[in-house]
Formats: sequence, structure tokens, C-alpha cells
Amino acid sequence: MSTTQLRGASAASLDTVLAAVDASGDSGAELGEQLFGVVASLDSSPALRRVLTDPSTEDEAKRGLASSVFGKAVSAATLEVVRTAVGARWRVGRDLTDGLEVAGVVAILKGAAAAGQVDVLEDELFSVANLVTSTPELRSALSDTTVPGAGKSDLVGSILDGKAQPATVAVVRQAARARSASFERTLGAFADLVAARRSRLLAEVRTAHELGQTEHDRLAAALTARYGRDVHLNVVVDPSVIGGLAVSVSDDVIDGTMSSRLEAARRQLAG
Repeated sequence: MSTTQLRGASAASLDTVLAAVDASGDSGAELGEQLFGVVASLDSSPALRRVLTDPSTEDEAKRGLASSVFGKAVSAATLEVVRTAVGARWRVGRDLTDGLEVAGVVAILKGAAAAGQVDVLEDELFSVANLVTSTPELRSALSDTTVPGAGKSDLVGSILDGKAQPATVAVVRQAARARSASFERTLGAFADLVAARRSRLLAEVRTAHELGQTEHDRLAAALTARYGRDVHLNVVVDPSVIGGLAVSVSDDVIDGTMSSRLEAARRQLAG
């Protein structure tokens, strides 16, 4: 899943669905998790998804079908978001479920914001990504294509239960389903979505030692000035850096580490 993959009519429809999420008075956590449940149902029923996205079918008929299928399983607020989604135009059928998944993440973010826990959510998503990267057994299990998405979701849920806030667990569990990309790419897309909704960028900073508060604030200010947007730093202590900093902001890499300079010198000597 990536919001950047939704183009044309689908991008406009996503904006409409997210507006419905913003207007909802339902609990962010409940709305988000129920939307994830609707996504799972539609993923398992391609025929239903085709009917709900068929441009030749009247919008009211599609909304009525959504109500009959999901009305007893979800709250009124969730059903309203789903009815909004099926009444919109999607470039391809899968964009409906991708859009509802994005809406689920945004709903959970809304709940975290109401609780003053968005910074915690961002930090915990980054910590989970690092945990998976640094744990070969877990990374292997989450990338095993023979394991159903529901099983992977339960696995990460059991690991994080009681160790991370519920909003984080819900987002990570959904990422573990890896509907259209790997767990790591999906979780990264979700983290970027959270940051984008706050109109800021995420920067991964690799350093040989912990940054002091003054260093942290100075670097954040410099990156904010460079990119013209607030930048949130995710710091990784990496002894292989040797000295300096390696900073990644989206596809932009700023590598000022001693290890990179030594490697460049080695290549020059070898060439």
C-alpha cells in the first residue's frame, strides 16, 4: 500500500473518504480497526469488490449493498465511511481497498492525536521497524509468503501486546498483512502517511553515539530549513558509522560519515 499509488479519480476519491473519516465522531481506534476488517473482507471476496467498484452500477445500489453486507458488523460511523467509499469512483477495484486501508490508518492517527499520543505512535512505529530489521528470525517469518497475513498479524500482535500503545499495535498488525508490499515497505508507508498528515517529514539519522538534545535540535532545525517543512528525527545508534552522521529523508541521502569517506578513499586507491 502506498498513497502515492492512487492516481486520478482514485486520488480524488481518497480525499473524499478521508474527509468522511475527519468528520466522523466515532472513536479513532474503533473506526480504524473496523475499516481494516472491511478491507480484509473485501480482499477475501474479489467478486464483492468488483460489484462495489463497478462504474455501471448505480451509486445508491452500491451503497445499499455495502449496508446489507457490513451494516450489522460495524458501527454507524464506520458504515458511513464505507458507503462514502463505494459511492466514489476508483480507477481499479483494488484502489477501493487500498483507500479504505489508508482511511483506517488515518482514523487511528486521529484517535492518537486526540489522546496526545502521536509522537509516541511515530517513535514506536520506527522502533518496531528497527526491531524487525535487527531480528533475522522475525524478519524471515514476516516475509514468508506461505504464512497467511492473519497469522503474521497475530504474531506481531503477540510480540507488541503490552509493550506498545494500542494505536501502534493496530497499525503494525495491519502492516504485517502485507497486502501489496512487504511488511517493512508497508510499515514505512504507514509511518510516512502519519508524518504527512502532520505536514512534516521523517528523517532517519544514523550516528555512532547518542545525540545530545542540543545536537538533536540543531540538526532538526537545519533539516527543517533545508526542506521547508518540520522534520521529525528517528535516531539509530550504529557503531559502523565511526564518526559523523548519515541522514535519510525519503529518497534523499546525506552521508557525512567517516566510514563512507574511508570507503570512498579505498575505492579510489583500488581503482
